[in-house]
Amino acid sequence: MSGRLIGFFVVLLLGTIALAALYYYKPDVLDPHRGTSDAGKADRIINIGMDNWIGYIPLCGKEMRRRMHASGYLLRCVDDNADYAARMKKLRSGELQLAVATVDSFLLNAASEKYPAVIVGVLDESKGGDAVIAHKDRIANLDELKKRSDFRIAFTPASPSEHLLKAVGAHFDVPALRERKGKWRVEVSGSSDALKRFEAKEVDAAVLWEPDVSRALEKPGRVKLLGTEDTRRLIVDILLASRDTLQKSPEAIAVLLGHYFRTLKYYRDNPQELTDEVHSAAHVAESQGTIMLKGVRWITLTENASDWFGITLEGRSPSEGLIDTIEATLQILMESGDFSANPIPDRDPYRLQYRRFIEELQQGAIAGQFQHTSGAQPAVAADKEKPIEKNFALLSDAQWSGLMEIGTLKIRPITFQTGTADLSYEGKVELDNAAQNLLHYPNFRIVLKGHTGMRGDTAANQQLSHERAEAVKRYLAVTHNLPEARLRAMGFGSTRPLTRSAEETERAYDYRLPRVELSLVAEAY
Repeated sequence: MSGRLIGFFVVLLLGTIALAALYYYKPDVLDPHRGTSDAGKADRIINIGMDNWIGYIPLCGKEMRRRMHASGYLLRCVDDNADYAARMKKLRSGELQLAVATVDSFLLNAASEKYPAVIVGVLDESKGGDAVIAHKDRIANLDELKKRSDFRIAFTPASPSEHLLKAVGAHFDVPALRERKGKWRVEVSGSSDALKRFEAKEVDAAVLWEPDVSRALEKPGRVKLLGTEDTRRLIVDILLASRDTLQKSPEAIAVLLGHYFRTLKYYRDNPQELTDEVHSAAHVAESQGTIMLKGVRWITLTENASDWFGITLEGRSPSEGLIDTIEATLQILMESGDFSANPIPDRDPYRLQYRRFIEELQQGAIAGQFQHTSGAQPAVAADKEKPIEKNFALLSDAQWSGLMEIGTLKIRPITFQTGTADLSYEGKVELDNAAQNLLHYPNFRIVLKGHTGMRGDTAANQQLSHERAEAVKRYLAVTHNLPEARLRAMGFGSTRPLTRSAEETERAYDYRLPRVELSLVAEAY
């Protein structure tokens, strides 16, 4: 190749790079419409990968775009129809500067890209927006999924719907739900499609999101097996910033987060505007939009700081909720066969979060510098949304008996000292693990069911099983601060033996019989 030709290609390459830089930093140079209109005021572009989840409306709605434009940024929310794998690739390539995702989708899809982004903020939790609905005459509760293998469930793959099923499989020990290619799987293209299959009784159950959840429950004979209003830190939406943007344009992330929390405050003060946005964006009636809004709980700046990133604030006990959620979600994914080993670099979840922006914004709020454009009080003053523990009233035996069973938590046999109700060290460790899973289901009461083996005196066995259930109750109340009114201890002795499998030895079967089961129950409506 001649030197003149090489020179031509060098000039061409440099020119292309220069044009790309001009487009990114000064787009009005290439676009005369920008330079001769108010659009030219926004000379920097931020691309955010997202989908049409209602929880993202405050981030990508017109109020947020208006605020960003006033600060010189053109905010582009790129809907990729929930293609999380492509979203992570675009974060690595630089096509996207930021993206939204659920914690599970981030862990699952970013691993192959070596986690090209970090979590800079927690956006919202699903609080009733997603649920598992069943025909009551086919599946009355989660435990029935353990007893049969011929059920069929319609759900949207690679979505919060699938993760909700994975959580049920892991937390309630439903082996079929942990099968990646099980016959029960009826994969559909969205909640509406799942509802159609459910209405036609092509499936026994369906995982839906609002407003389809409410539509499904309007007719008799349907039951909600589990809804996210009764879960905690299970389906969590986060904001991701690419590591490249973090290094080269940290000020853009800071500006965006600042305006985002101001926008949240604006919508809290003007709820009708948010309802109107939902009506417009989701193309639903206002009544349906109201239902959808009830299924989302947005996380404020102060909650981000104190409850998720573990930043110490006066009058609040810090919690590293984000780290806990990452670790708990990873455990679900590993039990579901998505990973055979921890995929996070150095197995360190702190590598996936970056709290500096939240910390600085919260410091500004405390100092009175985090002001709204309307001159209102700082966002911290408006924060009244910290979740509180449910107040469980004392129930009579009759009231306890009237509760609906949700499902039995997955737990290995809780061991005791032989012939006593004294918890062994291994038994306490198992209860500690169970308590971590219980954190995801804060609204349910818990029935502790004690069982013994088949040998020995029936009355003595029943007494021993009740004492062991009481020991578990005391341990959970004292060690893990569960309200005693939330717990009920019952002893069944040897009256409810487990089913012995064909290949199980007698010794293995006898080992499984003495146990204390943790059964979640709730009010029946």
